Amino acid sequence: MSEALMDHATRTIEVGSKSFAAAARLFDPATRRSVLMLYAWCRHCDDVVDGQELGFNVAHHAQHDPAAGLAMLEAQTRRAYGGEAMSDPAFAAFQEVALRHRIEPRYALDHLAGFAMDVREVRYATIGDTLRYCYHVAGVVGLMMASIMGARDPRVLDRACDLGLAFQLTNIARDIVEDARMGRSYVPAQWLVEAGIPPEEVADPRHRVALAKVAARLVDEAEPYYDSALEGIAALPLRSAWAIASARNVYRQIGIEVKRRGAHAWDERAGTTKAMKLWLLAKGAGLALSSRVRPAGVMARPRPAGLWQRPGGAASAPHGAPAAAA
Repeated sequence: MSEALMDHATRTIEVGSKSFAAAARLFDPATRRSVLMLYAWCRHCDDVVDGQELGFNVAHHAQHDPAAGLAMLEAQTRRAYGGEAMSDPAFAAFQEVALRHRIEPRYALDHLAGFAMDVREVRYATIGDTLRYCYHVAGVVGLMMASIMGARDPRVLDRACDLGLAFQLTNIARDIVEDARMGRSYVPAQWLVEAGIPPEEVADPRHRVALAKVAARLVDEAEPYYDSALEGIAALPLRSAWAIASARNVYRQIGIEVKRRGAHAWDERAGTTKAMKLWLLAKGAGLALSSRVRPAGVMARPRPAGLWQRPGGAASAPHGAPAAAA
């Protein structure tokens, strides 16, 4: 059963996220196993709500009931934390990881709350609204990943959440047109109004030039969160620091590519070449090694006060204050 779970998790990430799969290979074997299993659960929950398999539409999509799927996921998650036997591979994987690494139940339930926002077709008027969504679908994934890597200090967890926020802002910029074709928009409505784009016409090719400016604005919004996330890697074990720094580099590069393409950003899905990934992984090694020059967990800079704060997050720590990892 254990090997079957690992095989399932590995196939899931290879199909669902080539960008993160490359960085995940850098973790030590035990951490990589837990990270892949957590990813498999996140991917499974997303697919259940959307009526997909590994992000792709399936034949029975028309008969899909998102609310029922979400209720089932919430019930299974609570049962997993209760120690009940899990027959679903994704939930068996999640249970193993959540109980072993003491991942707080509120993080998992907060993640499901993000899918509930899609089910309720929540609208996002401001960047604060968008960041709240980013927290639920990606920020809490950063918190759960950090828990796997032994992080417990709230200040380190803040930086992990910041990385998730940055990832999701990048994803939104890359997928604006694809999301709009599915009837979804995570871009602040205020930004669309300012750009002169009617919300119902986001996918219309006539608005590509204006939409490129909106996407660039999202990419720029992600930058301080990417910067903040770097401060947290000193608290992680070296190989975990390398993997996380590399994932940061790869996702950030996707945003740079979206911005570079301008109005042609959605002609094909933005990504990174194999050669670029190798360079970014090497650069990640340099960042991880340079983080070792200060005592484990010491923050060189406090978290900027203007960044969106996760629920229950730490206040900015004094300059140079230690932030220990378990």
